Amino acid sequence: MVKRVLMVAFHFPPLRGSSGIQRALKFAQYLPALGWQPLVLSAHPRAYANQGPDQLAEIAPEAVVKRAFALDSGRHLAWRGRYFGWTALPDRFAGWVLGAVPAGLSLVRNYRPQVIWSTYPVASATLIGLLLHKLTGLPWIADLRDPMTDDHYPRDPRVRAVALWIERRTVRNAALVVCTTPGAVATYTRRYPELPRSRFAVLENGYDEENFRNAGNAAAPRAPGQPFTLIHSGIIYPSERDPVPLFRALAELKAAGAIDASQLRIVLRATAHDDYVGALLAEHGIADLVSLAPHIAYQAALAEMLAADGLLVLQASNCNHQIPAKLYEYLRAGRPILALTDSAGDTAATLRAAGVDTIAALDESEDIKRGLLHFLQLARNGQAPLPAPAAVAAASRQARTVQLARILDAVTVTAPLATDLTEEA
Repeated sequence: MVKRVLMVAFHFPPLRGSSGIQRALKFAQYLPALGWQPLVLSAHPRAYANQGPDQLAEIAPEAVVKRAFALDSGRHLAWRGRYFGWTALPDRFAGWVLGAVPAGLSLVRNYRPQVIWSTYPVASATLIGLLLHKLTGLPWIADLRDPMTDDHYPRDPRVRAVALWIERRTVRNAALVVCTTPGAVATYTRRYPELPRSRFAVLENGYDEENFRNAGNAAAPRAPGQPFTLIHSGIIYPSERDPVPLFRALAELKAAGAIDASQLRIVLRATAHDDYVGALLAEHGIADLVSLAPHIAYQAALAEMLAADGLLVLQASNCNHQIPAKLYEYLRAGRPILALTDSAGDTAATLRAAGVDTIAALDESEDIKRGLLHFLQLARNGQAPLPAPAAVAAASRQARTVQLARILDAVTVTAPLATDLTEEA
């Protein structure tokens, strides 16, 4: 009998601009070789503000992909840039729920999957997984990645209330709640002490070896005499990856003559907040040291990492139980890594486990100055620590998919029979 999994994923090609796309895409790509056919329930491309065809070819031919009706409240339901808040509960893609639930029921009737898997960080995807579980009786794996709520997140009290409602019902109804870090699991076990520890599991993010092989063919060699180039690839959140202490440190080092544009160039690729970050660069007078770069195709972004002199991580202490998905691609790139993060967080722990200890606190400009100068000295002398090969190999998407297949097998073995949906209600 063919085993099938219904995968609810908003982040899926042709969406571009988020490293979160790779998790669902690569699981769907590699599951068929492990005996599982993916039935992907995603959103209509109109919901994506940034889309492109560059990763569509990576969808496995065995996969069934259904793109349900979806809107972005911020773009499709807005008038002069404003829209009713209730149209964006639990998020701006709430309309997707209306299209995805009947589409998901259709997939269940036609293909008879054994299990449902939904993946965050769009809360609507988790809500869809919950509703489909309730309507079909199929066991449900909630891939929450990171906690849906925290002490001050989401900031909007209405959004936070809805997110809490979804989170509580998720952890109580899912056969398994999957997180990407040990810290996230610890958060949930403290928050829901009445639930067994076995309700939660860790399945980290990773990198794709095939993508890196293709990117390596496109990586341009470094021209001699260029300044040391440090790349940050991905979104810079004003809070969770606050760049202000870094910019202050750079301004002070520049004023002291310790660095200049002939020695150091920092590229911030696809920040998603260029106006905000650009204003900070001008305010600190460091636009000659730090440049903003637009989004590029995924393979090109990997090639840029491979060619960089160093790679930059930003992760604030309020995200100690999270690890940027990009970190695993940094590990595979095999370049020196400067991590500006809390030494007590999961990001720092993952780097240290891989043999990388060039870490400084993101919220302390003095520590950043010391850490940056030390990192540059090590890197220029060829002494910067590089990720251990064993740690890199363990983080491949293929290895992570093997873990997921084992989870799917375990959940379906212990699951009760699903509701029969062969007849219309």
